[in-house]
Amino acid sequence: MPGFPGTGSGRLTLSGRTIATGLVVCALIATLAALLLPVQLFGESAAAATTTLTYDDDGGGTVSTRYGPLTAMDRDFVRKVKLAGLWEMPAGRQAQDRGTTDAVRTAGRHLVAGHTELNRLVDQAGQMLGIPLPNQPSPEQQSWLTQITNAQGNDFAPLFAELLRRSHGKVFGLIALVRDQTRNTVVRALADRANATVLDHITVLEKTGDVNFSTLHTY
Repeated sequence: MPGFPGTGSGRLTLSGRTIATGLVVCALIATLAALLLPVQLFGESAAAATTTLTYDDDGGGTVSTRYGPLTAMDRDFVRKVKLAGLWEMPAGRQAQDRGTTDAVRTAGRHLVAGHTELNRLVDQAGQMLGIPLPNQPSPEQQSWLTQITNAQGNDFAPLFAELLRRSHGKVFGLIALVRDQTRNTVVRALADRANATVLDHITVLEKTGDVNFSTLHTY
């Protein structure tokens, strides 16, 4: 074939073979380095990030279900999804009623719609997996809701956006960890939906313009 050195005689010369071999080796080395570099750069930090994520161990260990093994982390995740809706839906309704900008009212609508759907799914998951679910917010969540309720005038929107954005940021990592590690199909499906919902909520909360990123992760 014309255009490729050494093909006129049907074989590469010795020097041609040597050069070609060298190029192949160099390409393989470069590829291997490219594959290993992300592991070296991010492997340790990813492991460290995983270890900082905690969950509440109910002491029940791992149990077998028809949908796959159910771990303590799985159960804690399901309960946390339920807990989130118990305070974020009322907060969202307040944003719909009290928000003075379209962005805040939109964020409120997304919170209500998202947790209405998640509540339906988590109630089903709890029934299918035999997980008792809470029916009221935790004391910390109730205190956040009280702060939002008591906020007056221009104080409402910044407090609403800050508390809700911070809460969603904290749970986002747990959702990813559960989605990665769970072997239970019901929990995995719930994690898929929760991941999409939380990302949507984070996005609309940030669009309000009331999230202070400089203090977001200092609490």
